[in-house]
Amino acid sequence: MNAHDTSAEPTPDLQLEIAHLLLIDVVGYSKRLVNEQIEVLQNLNQIVRATECFRAAEASDKLIRVPTGDGMALLFFRSPEEPVRCALEISRALHGHPLFHVRMGVHSGPVNRVIDVNDKTNIAGSGINMAQRVLDCGDAGHILLSAHIAEDLVHYRHWQPYLHDIGECEVKHGKRLHLFSLYKDNLGNRQVPEKLKEQKRWRQKAVAIRPIRAPAWSKVALTVALLVLTIALVISSLMFFQRASPRKIISSATEPTASAAVPIPEKSVAVLPFENFSDEKENAYFADGIQDEILTDLAKVADLKVISRTSVMQYKDAVTRNLREIAQQLGVAHVLEGSVQRTGNRVRVTAQLIDARTDTHLWAERYDRDLADVFAIQSEIAKTIADQLQAKISPSEKASIEKAPTTDIVAFDLYERAKALWTDVTDSLHAEENLPQAAQLLDEAVARDPQFLLAWCLLSRVHGALYWTGHDHTPARLNLANAAVQTALRLLPEAGEAHRALATYYYYGFRDYARARSELAIARRSLPNDAEIFLYTGLIDRRQGHWEDSTRNMERALELDPRNLFTLQQLALTYHSQHRYNDAARIYDSALRIVPSNPYTRVYRALVELSWRGDIKPFQTTLGTVLAENPSAASDVDIPLYALCERTAAAAARTLTNYPRDGVTTEYGVNCPRAYWEGVVAGWQGDSAKAQSAFITARSGVEQILAKEPDFAAAISLLGVIDAGLGHKEQALQEGRRACGLLPVSKDALTGVALAVNLAQIYAWTGEKDLAIEQIAAVERTPNELSYGLLKLHPYWDSLRGDPRFEKIVASLAPK
Repeated sequence: MNAHDTSAEPTPDLQLEIAHLLLIDVVGYSKRLVNEQIEVLQNLNQIVRATECFRAAEASDKLIRVPTGDGMALLFFRSPEEPVRCALEISRALHGHPLFHVRMGVHSGPVNRVIDVNDKTNIAGSGINMAQRVLDCGDAGHILLSAHIAEDLVHYRHWQPYLHDIGECEVKHGKRLHLFSLYKDNLGNRQVPEKLKEQKRWRQKAVAIRPIRAPAWSKVALTVALLVLTIALVISSLMFFQRASPRKIISSATEPTASAAVPIPEKSVAVLPFENFSDEKENAYFADGIQDEILTDLAKVADLKVISRTSVMQYKDAVTRNLREIAQQLGVAHVLEGSVQRTGNRVRVTAQLIDARTDTHLWAERYDRDLADVFAIQSEIAKTIADQLQAKISPSEKASIEKAPTTDIVAFDLYERAKALWTDVTDSLHAEENLPQAAQLLDEAVARDPQFLLAWCLLSRVHGALYWTGHDHTPARLNLANAAVQTALRLLPEAGEAHRALATYYYYGFRDYARARSELAIARRSLPNDAEIFLYTGLIDRRQGHWEDSTRNMERALELDPRNLFTLQQLALTYHSQHRYNDAARIYDSALRIVPSNPYTRVYRALVELSWRGDIKPFQTTLGTVLAENPSAASDVDIPLYALCERTAAAAARTLTNYPRDGVTTEYGVNCPRAYWEGVVAGWQGDSAKAQSAFITARSGVEQILAKEPDFAAAISLLGVIDAGLGHKEQALQEGRRACGLLPVSKDALTGVALAVNLAQIYAWTGEKDLAIEQIAAVERTPNELSYGLLKLHPYWDSLRGDPRFEKIVASLAPK
């Protein structure tokens, strides 16, 4: 293995693979006698080969092992959990071998297989290089993980207690690696690595030159010092601006060519995540909050283009930043970088503005203040950046920038923690877990500072999301959303954030899309760079059947938030509903270039082929790969509606196993119990007794929902489908028609058409073949999800097969 950097020159014959690497070396190996070295390596080999992870990966031919002289490198290819589990197994086994100690480093990254001088497979590439640097930061017993792989694991409860953020370590070429230490019980090493301790001591000495806490100098000494400092700053500024060559940014990739079709505005900026130099891990939220408030302040300036938070936060854990490449990816001319260090009641914030097109510094400053002044620092930075970019700031924009979000630092920290949870609620399972936690944190924040407008706005949106996703679809929850947003409006009636929250309240709570649209128009006056406003406008357009306007507004949202996965997915789904499959595939492909490992996007990209061409194979292949790589993603991606298109007992059993016991919220907004799908599968397989039992159980669950809200159209529609499965024909027909009457397509072009599809299914299941075919024909005259592939393959429609009218509809949807 070559641990040195590989050439940046592209080699067409080399194929990149993403590997999950575990590097192991024996501590103090070179100090041992040769006989001892041989014995140690033999023992280590036996221990490693005996681990379950090693044997499983080797048996499936998904393992590469490379000797490194004093240890080895193991490359796994199925899941980032594999090297971590293997490291824990090795650590546990080594308790029986106290005569030698190892350290281990784990990372995921691209590698190339190469043939060495002995005609054996070896490994090169940035993945192995970075894994070696992670390893080099550790001491005996350490299991160190790069932030890249830790980020994949931290979302799972069984890993969270054992992942410990130990900060950054400077490695080769001055790069800084963000590291996590893995330890549990007696496994791993709880101590901070000596290399990090030494670097921290060095930084503390450097900080002592300009301490974060101002010393009590005498007035005379202070005056002299300020005079000297002023002279020094003038001289250094002159020297800085007369440098012949601009600052060079460490680059790890070739620079892409900007697209001439999308000109980049001169007055545009991306505020990248600020580095957290504080000792306490919890201050990471504080650093994120400062960066986000600066971004929010700048976004209020209509004369600027400012990239939204979701896109810029994806660069938070980057080991190196190629600023020119980042700016091109985000469509901006400038980037703002910075750092935050919080010590007691003092805070230090540094910031620097860079023209990414030329890698030139335009402005830099450091602020040492009392913690209470942190919001004033944010406002100063925002106004300075606007001045540097020569943006025009109106009096109202200036006043808004200067207004602190809160006077309570603890409340601000609670708000930031809630906001982090809020960003991860794009699917039903995460929403159920994260939304109640976010609501609790926000309740604490507004209890500490009842004037905290942003916290009230987010609290309203959290309650609204709990209502909409079906986790608490009750009037009481909706009242909580209303109370929070009305409090925000009383605090500042013209606040754009409050009107945006009111728009989502009308959208989610009442499907009052006209009121929601008018509130968004008010919000846009003071939030001109808010991508969410364009996104929600596009979502409203879609529900009102204005499909072209919907597409246009979502694309505008992506200009301000180009790496927002949720927006990309919604745009792709919008194309999918219109049966514009080429466009849907293009958007999913764009999303996968940003997050190539995202399971949901990979599976939905494959489903385009199922819907478009009736081709089940891409779905089967992709799902199999995703589940092999990441079994924990099964409940998110093994969707029964599509799995049953495989029409095999194995697929049916698999999807039922993977379906959450508590159910999943459907695309039309009601929780669908697992028993429903058990009934569908049993009915398809001819086990009517089992189907009846399952549907009775499912009916009970839906009835409980309706007991809280009798006119909940989505629940009534699902109840109708279940009653059709039970053979309760008249009841099913009544429920299906009532649901469509409560929420017709004219009122909601998205959910309304889903209920119309349910009615077609009720007709088919109750033997009303003529009505079923007529209903399907009506559905197909509007954008919908009832695709060629679903009609061709799904068991729902088996009773209609062979009827010329049905076959004609299916043929009309076939790819031309």
